[in-house]
Amino acid sequence: MASMGMRFECQPNCTICCEMDEGFVYVTESDIVRIARFLRMSLRQFVAMYVFRTASVARFRVKGKARCPFLVAGGCSIHSVKPVQCRLYPFWPEFVNDKREWKKLRATCPGIGKGELVQIAAARTAAEQMRTAHPTLY
Repeated sequence: MASMGMRFECQPNCTICCEMDEGFVYVTESDIVRIARFLRMSLRQFVAMYVFRTASVARFRVKGKARCPFLVAGGCSIHSVKPVQCRLYPFWPEFVNDKREWKKLRATCPGIGKGELVQIAAARTAAEQMRTAHPTLY
């Protein structure tokens, strides 16, 4: 990561970030409402079918090794309304604030190092949005 900025551009048909072996897709209350509306489901239906809650977080329910119930052949079936966590990737605090982590991410994410220069201030703003959306994770 340069002191002035970094490069990232999501690559066509890439779902590598959606297929990681660890972690969950965490969702905000706004994500839940937006996605339920997009799927033309009642909030109650959507939550019962797709959301797992703990005392501090909400995340998508998953089966087996799947990480997201909306990942289908060809990509994300809810791309236009995807959760904050997905929309902000890879500009998460753990990557933006640690040069070594950003470099390690390059090994798995083909979009790192490509595209227009993203100013570090913009990347840090995105990271802060992630921290704000999911305070119990940070």
